[in-house]
Amino acid sequence: MSAEGEKTTTADPAGPAAGRTAKRAMAGRLSWGLADQAVCSMTNFAVGIYVARSLGLAAFGVFSLAWVTYGVVLSVSRGIATDPLVVRFSGVPDASWRGAAARSSGTALVVGGAIGLVCLVVGLGLGGRVGPAFAALGVVLPGLLLQDAWRYSFFAAGTGRKACVNDLLGALALVPALLVAARVGSVEAFVLAWGAAAAVAAGYGCFQSGIRPRPDRARAWLREQRDLGYRYLVENVGVSGASQLRAYGLGAIVGVSAVGVVRGAELLLGPFLALLMGLSLVTVPEAARVLRQAPHRLAKFCLMLSGGLAAAALLWGVALLLVPDRAGELVLGDVWGSASDLIVPAVLGVAGSGLGIGAAAGLRALAAARRSLRAQLFASAAYVGGGLGGAAAGGAVGSAWGVAAATLSSSAVWWLQLRSALREHHQSPPRASTTRTPSPK
Repeated sequence: MSAEGEKTTTADPAGPAAGRTAKRAMAGRLSWGLADQAVCSMTNFAVGIYVARSLGLAAFGVFSLAWVTYGVVLSVSRGIATDPLVVRFSGVPDASWRGAAARSSGTALVVGGAIGLVCLVVGLGLGGRVGPAFAALGVVLPGLLLQDAWRYSFFAAGTGRKACVNDLLGALALVPALLVAARVGSVEAFVLAWGAAAAVAAGYGCFQSGIRPRPDRARAWLREQRDLGYRYLVENVGVSGASQLRAYGLGAIVGVSAVGVVRGAELLLGPFLALLMGLSLVTVPEAARVLRQAPHRLAKFCLMLSGGLAAAALLWGVALLLVPDRAGELVLGDVWGSASDLIVPAVLGVAGSGLGIGAAAGLRALAAARRSLRAQLFASAAYVGGGLGGAAAGGAVGSAWGVAAATLSSSAVWWLQLRSALREHHQSPPRASTTRTPSPK
C-alpha cells in the first residue's frame, strides 16, 4: 500500500525470519485488541447489570431503546468517518495517518452534533418515559462518537495500547458517574452518566494522539472517501437499524418489557457480544495487512477467525447453561427468570454471527464495498424478518429463535460474497496502489 509521494515498508513474506516477525507483530496487535475489548466488554456488562438492577424491567427497557438508538448513530459515524480510515490508512506513514485521523475524528464530531440535536429536539417533544432518555442521549452523542473515533484511529495506526488505556480511563470515570446516577434514579441520569465518562475519554484521546479533530474538514473527508463511505454507511445502518427495528417492533408486538428481556439475554452474552462488535477494530486492519503482505493467506485468515469465534460462542453458551438460578438472580435480579429462557437461541444467534465475521473482514480488506453491502442488506432483512416474525409467533423466545435462524443463513451469504470477491481479486491485474491517500491539508 502506498500513499502519494510516500511508501511504506512491509516485511517480505517469503523469508522465514520475516514471517516469524510478522506473526509476532500481529500477535501483539491482536493482544492489545483483545485487551481493549475485554475492557469494553466488562464496562458494557457492568453498565447493563447496574442499570437493570437499579431501574427494574420497564425502565430498563427504555434504557435499552436509547442504547440501540445509539448503536444506529454509531453505525452512521463508523460508516462515513472511521471505516474508510481503517481500510485505507492502516499501516500508512505517520503523516498520512495523522491528517486522515484529524479529518475522520472531525467527521465523527459533526455526526454526533447533528444527530444529537435531532435526538434532543425529538426527546423534548416526546416527553413521557422515553422522551427524557432520548434528550439525554442527544446531549452525550458527540463525546460518545469522538471516543469511538479515537479507538479506530489508534488501531489503524497499530497502537492498540493507546485505545486500551483510553477505554480504561473511560471505565474509571464511569464509576463515580453511575453512583451519582443511582442517587437520581432516572433513566436519563444513567444515560448522562454513560456519556459523561465517554466525554472524559474522548478528551484524553486528543491528548494521546496529539491531534485536534477537524470538523471543518468533514466535507472534504466525505468527498475523498465517498466511494467507500456511503456504501459502508448503508451497510452499517443496516446492521444497527435492523436491531432498532426489531427492538421497536418487539415492543409494539409484545410490550416494552420484552425489550428488556431480550436485552437481559444479550447481557448474559455481553462480554462475548462486545468482543464480536469490537473485533472490527483489529480484524479489518489485520486482514488488510495480510492482503498486502501475503494475499494467498487471506481466505485462511478469515476462515480461522470465523471458526474460532463460533466455537468460543458455543463454549460461552454451555457455561451460561450451567449457571444456577440463584446466581443468575443475583446478577440480573427479576430480569433473570425471563432472560434465561433465551440462552440457547441467543447463543446460536451469536455463533451464527461469528461464522460471518471472518468473511466480512475479508470483504472490508478487499475494499469490496458493493459485495459487502449486498451481504449486509440480506443479513439485515433476514434479522428483522426473523426477529419480528418470531415475536408474532412466540413472543420474546420466538424472536430469539427467528434471529438465530437469520444469522446462520446470513453467514452463508457472507462467505459466498467473499469467495466471489477473492476470485475477482486474483483475476484482476496488479495495481500500483490499493489506497487512495490524499495529502493532509
